[in-house]
Amino acid sequence: MNKVGFFRSIHVKFVLIYVLLILIAMQVISVYFTQRLERDLYTNFRNSTNSRLEQLEFFIEQKMTEDQKDKEESKETPTTLEKDINQLLEEFKSGVNNIQVLNKDGIVIGSNKESLIGQYSTNSKIKLALQGTEDPDEMYDPKNNERVYVTAKPIKIGKDGKTIGAIYIEMPIEDIYKQIRNINQILTTGTVIALVITALLGIFLARTITRPMADMRKQALVMARGDFSRKVQVYGDDEIGQLAMTFNDLTTRLQDATAITEGERRKLKSVLTYMTDGVIATDQDGHVILMNNRAEEMLNVSRQHALGTSLVDLLRINDQYTWEELFNEYETMLLDLSTEDMHYVLRANFSIVQKEGGPANGLITVLHDVTEQEQIENERREFVFNVSHELRTPLTTMKSYLEALADGAWRDETIAPRFLEVTQNETERMIRLVTDLLQLSKMDSKDYRFDFIQVELVQFLSDIIDRFEMLQHEHIQFVRNLPERKIMVQIDPDKMTQVLDNVISNAIKYSPEGGTITFDVSLKGRKIKVSISDQGVGIPKNNVSKIFDRFYRVDRARSRDLGGTGLGLAIAREIVQVHGGEIWAESEWGQGTTIHFTLPLKKVKEG
Repeated sequence: MNKVGFFRSIHVKFVLIYVLLILIAMQVISVYFTQRLERDLYTNFRNSTNSRLEQLEFFIEQKMTEDQKDKEESKETPTTLEKDINQLLEEFKSGVNNIQVLNKDGIVIGSNKESLIGQYSTNSKIKLALQGTEDPDEMYDPKNNERVYVTAKPIKIGKDGKTIGAIYIEMPIEDIYKQIRNINQILTTGTVIALVITALLGIFLARTITRPMADMRKQALVMARGDFSRKVQVYGDDEIGQLAMTFNDLTTRLQDATAITEGERRKLKSVLTYMTDGVIATDQDGHVILMNNRAEEMLNVSRQHALGTSLVDLLRINDQYTWEELFNEYETMLLDLSTEDMHYVLRANFSIVQKEGGPANGLITVLHDVTEQEQIENERREFVFNVSHELRTPLTTMKSYLEALADGAWRDETIAPRFLEVTQNETERMIRLVTDLLQLSKMDSKDYRFDFIQVELVQFLSDIIDRFEMLQHEHIQFVRNLPERKIMVQIDPDKMTQVLDNVISNAIKYSPEGGTITFDVSLKGRKIKVSISDQGVGIPKNNVSKIFDRFYRVDRARSRDLGGTGLGLAIAREIVQVHGGEIWAESEWGQGTTIHFTLPLKKVKEG
């Protein structure tokens, strides 16, 4: 196991968390205290300023009211309003950057700056104040590089609150923020000192916890290597000391349990290794945790890739069953793992792994290869069905006609011969069927022998075509594309004659009146290929590969009418394969069929 990084160490984490807790607490306190102090100082400053403005407003209102009465009485004495107002402002100049008193027309009639007296003010706050609205605000003074409190207060008289003037004031508030900055510096210094002390205490406390934990970690690493002799040092009788003693007790118990488990594991491994059936074990979620060599061979997967995968995926049934269905509902099933080239069937038996009275821990799957049994059983069922079906039809027909003859039809000179002819035809058909079955049975036997001799293929094929051509006369036209040179092959003439008879007979049966049957012979590597094509109705694509199966017919009704048994091409395939060749068909529905077969090339001589 790799060494724990510095920042991943619990020692460092403990100190960092301890320091961060203090830092966060101090920051929360500082922010709350500073904001509350700033709000209180600002509120006090504003209340104090408003109180002074209210006093000033009261005195200025009296002076302006007296001045207005004097004007109404039309006294000749010059007004002293500006002089009186400036005298009032002298008492309010301390700590004020700018103070102005304006009449209702917006003209400055009193100020701490003589240059402004008599000037018309365009200040937006003053205009709002003359309209009866007060709008206090905090602004920045770039000249003095400080923040100032700015407000314009309307001067109102009478019960209706008529505005007769306004007071504009600018007061510095930078002292408030200086006080706050000084307090923040004090809080910062205190926070740093608290953090240093906290870090030292955290390091000391962390060491008392992490030192025995580090010792336990070393013990765990030693135990992981299978060494249970080392013991953890006990530093005290506290919770950590009790944990160390428990750890030592656990070490002893693990040593005993490991010895027992190892013995059982060896037994289980030996049993699984030499089992002839595949065994797969899963956990409770359906993931593979164990499989033996035989299961690897059956499923054609490696154990490394199989472990950890889902059982339904491994058995290739994930599109049919879920893990819950497989776990709860099935004890056995057949797995068809066949491909286009190979028939392969497994039987899977499932058994739930469960402690007595406890929940299920997983599933044990045992795999048996039943390919051969299934194939034999299917062939047996299909054979019995086909033979029964093929024999039932002629027997039923014969029974019907014989019953009719027994009931007196034999006396009718017209009907009796026809009934006897049908009975004879059905009997011959059954004889052909039984003969073909006997031949297939002999060919399946290991004792069946072929008599191979060297034959010139072109002449051999021409003789067979001549025989069929004489029988068909003008109904079917035969076209021969045969090479002029001699082609020598090693064949059993009787068996190969049977192959050609079966193929040519089928071509004639399914060819239309006046149709053409074409014969081609060509070289294909070290084999000779013979092709026989007709112009019949053809075979659907999905049926082409099945026509060489026993008892298979594309059109059963028509084949039976034409006297076929469904075994001719199956016999032809068996014979060609014994000769070391291959046979296959090519067909387009409605455009005819071509049967190809190959034979090993014995010797080629120029004609």
